[in-house]
Amino acid sequence: MKYDDASWHYGGDFPADLPPSAGVTHIAMFAVWCWENGLAGDEILEEADALEAIKRRRGTPGGIFNKASDEKFIDADLNDEGNRFAASYYGDQGYYIDYAKSVGATFSTLYHVPDTWETYDKLKPVISHRYRTFHNMQKSWWRRLWPIAKQ
Repeated sequence: MKYDDASWHYGGDFPADLPPSAGVTHIAMFAVWCWENGLAGDEILEEADALEAIKRRRGTPGGIFNKASDEKFIDADLNDEGNRFAASYYGDQGYYIDYAKSVGATFSTLYHVPDTWETYDKLKPVISHRYRTFHNMQKSWWRRLWPIAKQ
């Protein structure tokens, strides 16, 4: 399954003053967060250079993502838990809303958000919160169906 592809963004209404690489920033911020937080798929785990670059913050999130994933965010980039989270949060547009509110409010378009670790650091706690909420709901789905009586 393909979640996103930079080529979907840098055509059409894409700002003429930006390079095509600006079409990957929003994708990279989410993917790099996943990879940094134990949700990388086997193909990414084989990309030791990418994981080391994230750890040491060498390059930019977009540059690391592009090198590891060729501008495409697909299910193979994530493990099973990562895919469930991506389908729930990235796939239902919740991520885009958080991205716009957290890092995009001061820019003329979301494509103008800089591909920097500073941007990533602003978005990181938001994604972390969404993941904790998602993870807690996944762990307790059965409790919503069969409430446990208090003793």
